[in-house]
Amino acid sequence: MSETKFNYGGQAVIEGVMMRGKNTLAIAVRKGPEDVSVEGWTINRSAKRPAFLKWPFVRGIANLVDSLVIGVKTLVFSANQALDEGEEEETLSNTEITLTVALALALGVGLFFLLPAFLAQIIRGFAPGRGVQNILEGLMRICIFLLYIFAVSRVKDIQRVFQYHGAEHKTIFNYESGKPLSVENARTMSAFHPRCGTSFLLLVMVVSILIYSLLPPLSMIQRLLSRLLLLPVIAGVAYELIQLAGRRLDHPVVAAISWPGMQLQRLTTREPDEGQIEVAIAALTKVLQDDGVLPKPTPEPEPEPEAADIADDEAAAVSEFEPEPAPEPEAASSPEP
Repeated sequence: MSETKFNYGGQAVIEGVMMRGKNTLAIAVRKGPEDVSVEGWTINRSAKRPAFLKWPFVRGIANLVDSLVIGVKTLVFSANQALDEGEEEETLSNTEITLTVALALALGVGLFFLLPAFLAQIIRGFAPGRGVQNILEGLMRICIFLLYIFAVSRVKDIQRVFQYHGAEHKTIFNYESGKPLSVENARTMSAFHPRCGTSFLLLVMVVSILIYSLLPPLSMIQRLLSRLLLLPVIAGVAYELIQLAGRRLDHPVVAAISWPGMQLQRLTTREPDEGQIEVAIAALTKVLQDDGVLPKPTPEPEPEPEAADIADDEAAAVSEFEPEPAPEPEAASSPEP
């Protein structure tokens, strides 16, 4: 059986792009007009994971938590690099990262899942039938999500991050097309990618409507608990669908499933400039070199010194160690009478 082709991807960070490879990740940050800082780390987590976390419909949950942890770390790193704090850059402890990820998950679950479920239960007297209530809940969930994305996209600083998001997509498409990585080739690629996290989140919203519709009538407490307990199932299904979209976008059914998420990326991506594409290419090149897909650059040999320089150096060395001439003896003075 042929080995499955690895899907490279990443995310936009502050003034840069992070790319993930098989066992490494790389962050490229623009620090000046001619200065791009590229850092790489080993992330060989797959070998340490239990086998069941690699199963279909389970691996999506593990990858989601993993992406949140790495996302927090890379955002902190890129912010410090962009501010040019150098060796004084701040780092988050494992406890701080855990609390940050937990807070992000709690806010996301509360805003996009528990709040719509609570509102749907409140208006159940005006919406006869369990099916109507579930549809209204799903529509409220999608509306809250879209309003959130729209509000975030209006922030000026976030719009620049969205430009790097577009640069990341174009660079990935450039690599997947088989063409050499270059600004010219990447610029012609689409900024909307089927494996984007934006598409994944929208799929989560849609899949939740289908799965929650299978539940019987529930009380308020049961309804809220069901939204929490079934969330891993929903995320697992959405992850498999997004992976399928990345492999079979040419299939009409898959293309139809992917279309809404691709359109939503019009809010979360912006057309990048050449400098931002250069940053994305630098990050992807680093992980491709670490994975052996591209050859690593060979260090340039130091230039051979010219003969004249060698002669001058030897003369300087000789003069440096030549003993100084002994002082001439003074003339003897005549004795006093």
